[in-house]
Amino acid sequence: MRIPDKLQRGDGVRVLTPARTIKLPFITQAAIDIALKRFDSMGLKVSFGKHIEETNHFSSSSVESRISDLHDAFEDPSVKLILTVIGGYNSAEMLDYIDYKLIKKNPKALCGYSDITAILNGIHRKTDIVTYYGLHFFDFGELEGFDYSLDYFKKCIFDRPPFEVRPSEKWSNDKWANCQNDREFIENTGFSIINEGQVEGTILGGNLVTFCGISGTPYSPKFKNTILFLEEDEEEHLLSFVRNLTSLTSRKDFSEVKAIVFGRFQPESKITKTDILEVVKNNEKLQGMPMIMGVDFGHTSPRITIPIGGTCNLEATKNPKLRILAH
Repeated sequence: MRIPDKLQRGDGVRVLTPARTIKLPFITQAAIDIALKRFDSMGLKVSFGKHIEETNHFSSSSVESRISDLHDAFEDPSVKLILTVIGGYNSAEMLDYIDYKLIKKNPKALCGYSDITAILNGIHRKTDIVTYYGLHFFDFGELEGFDYSLDYFKKCIFDRPPFEVRPSEKWSNDKWANCQNDREFIENTGFSIINEGQVEGTILGGNLVTFCGISGTPYSPKFKNTILFLEEDEEEHLLSFVRNLTSLTSRKDFSEVKAIVFGRFQPESKITKTDILEVVKNNEKLQGMPMIMGVDFGHTSPRITIPIGGTCNLEATKNPKLRILAH
């Protein structure tokens, strides 16, 4: 495990689009301006990839353009954090073309979530460098309810000491970019235990369907001593979730997985704790494995930042505790 240098005031941040373009209708200039002010307040200097406004039939850009921007960011000595604008569906297209030797020579923090799962886990698999399943650049444009997200971003990207992940007080699933001043927040009931137990292991995972998409390829991390962090978005439902999870449990090395931490499922998925209990009960490979759900990561806000390749300790007991030890 190689941990990139932690961020300091004066460091550069490069914003890229490994999936969709920045020219999406809901990524407004107002949200971009709010994000830029936040980075300025942290003393960070933001720059943008050359091709982030390029837009093709798939609301993305060519693989060549995306690879060029990624390599430029890793080669630039002033850049210490590479941040994705937003997710999508096609980040895995880049994996065969990334210069992993270049990245090994220039380790730096790379952060995003959703479809960015493919790149985060692929780079970790090929370089042993810790990557970060966390905020997009777009998220920094959120006005209300962002303090929790920012706090855990800083704990993971700026700081070195271990930290405990505590549930947020409230969460939201609304499309905040459509109306910043009319938000709906829901009281958080905290973590829910699926199976009890206490373990320590290496963090892997992210968006489940994307993670499954690279399984069996050279870019899929090995599961030795692993705690999987998994979440699905609103496009998935119970049956597709079962299919995706079964795909992972069918791997030869799944027996080396020590625990699973599920993020918060979006209400549209209609996946409940009762559903998860039934899924676990019907899969022999999940019996007795420590497991919790309802942790603040995934496609609702706020969200924590998770180190892919880092180390965590999970206590799935009466009072569940989740600690990030190395990040």
